[in-house]
Amino acid sequence: MRTLCLAFAVAALTAATGICAPFVPASDDTVIERLPESRDPAMAAMKKLRAAQRRAPGDLALATAYARRAIEASRATGDPRPLGHAQAALGPWWNADDAPRDALLLRATIKQSLHDFDGSLRDLDRLVARAPGDAQALLTRATVRSVVGRHDEARTDCDRLALRVAPLIAAACRASADGATARAARAEEALSRALDVDRDTQRAVRVWALTLAGEIAARRGAAAVAEARFRDAFALDATDGYLIGAYADLLIDTGRPSDAIRLLEPHARHDALLLRLVIAGAQVPARGARNAEERAELAARVDAARRRGDAVHRREEARYALTVEGDASRAVALARANFAVQKEPADLRLLVDAASAAGDASALALARAWIDRTGLVDVRSATGGVRA
Repeated sequence: MRTLCLAFAVAALTAATGICAPFVPASDDTVIERLPESRDPAMAAMKKLRAAQRRAPGDLALATAYARRAIEASRATGDPRPLGHAQAALGPWWNADDAPRDALLLRATIKQSLHDFDGSLRDLDRLVARAPGDAQALLTRATVRSVVGRHDEARTDCDRLALRVAPLIAAACRASADGATARAARAEEALSRALDVDRDTQRAVRVWALTLAGEIAARRGAAAVAEARFRDAFALDATDGYLIGAYADLLIDTGRPSDAIRLLEPHARHDALLLRLVIAGAQVPARGARNAEERAELAARVDAARRRGDAVHRREEARYALTVEGDASRAVALARANFAVQKEPADLRLLVDAASAAGDASALALARAWIDRTGLVDVRSATGGVRA
């Protein structure tokens, strides 16, 4: 899942679930978070913007500017807490059906990122009803519909969008919808043609399209093609957390943990990337002591998220339970709960792998039913797409 004008909706494609109750520490000595403002100019600027917004809470321009920055911060770090700040900034418009367009679009994006997909879609439906040609709203709605497995509806939005945007955006929109179905091969071919022809779109769009193409190639077992796509995207943006995670997964899947470690080490602040670093590090014996430290750090972060009541990273927690803790029973329970909310290929693969490890026939039947419905096959999963 990743947002800014059309790039803003594109960027919102990776995200996270409901707004959590506040965590109350047991004592005043408990460290909740070490704030990076003094080391990070972007965070310091964001703090100043938040202060200005608080002095003028009814200023829509300030509120939306801050909300966008907070969403970007959440995406960059994998931390859902800045989304709560974004919601607070939009407080005057949060529950208003007639909220201004920008506030409503940001509200939908925040809800999407918090896995309130039904709420996000209601807001996006309002936007499209007001302005049927709103390309941003159509792209965001197509994205959310794809995430929850409503691929036909997502494709309809993409078809409407195609009349209003660059060919690469239209092709990527369709690939996002069709790449998780039996149409994946055709979607990949169309996206490849658009990538070859349309080289003038903004960088964020091209990174999104290349990452999508790489993911589809990886699912069909074309590792070399997938890596080429990821490398091209990485050359454009070496900081995109979603891309780094997808590329690292490919390296881990193809038995190259050392390469994955080199890719991931600069980004260990991001929880989902630290998880992958721990998984890769466990496969390199010479890294034993360092891996133990990273595993302890990851365990502390997972525990802190649990204590906060943070259900945002259920996919990551399920993968942590399966691959780090070796607790297949817990992993399959978390994977099922995650799959009830979102149904991207990564969610299906996790469900299959956890169910296979746990010997959970019911969970495997759930996965089979989804594959029969969509036609998706992921050769990397525990049963090669659950068709065996």
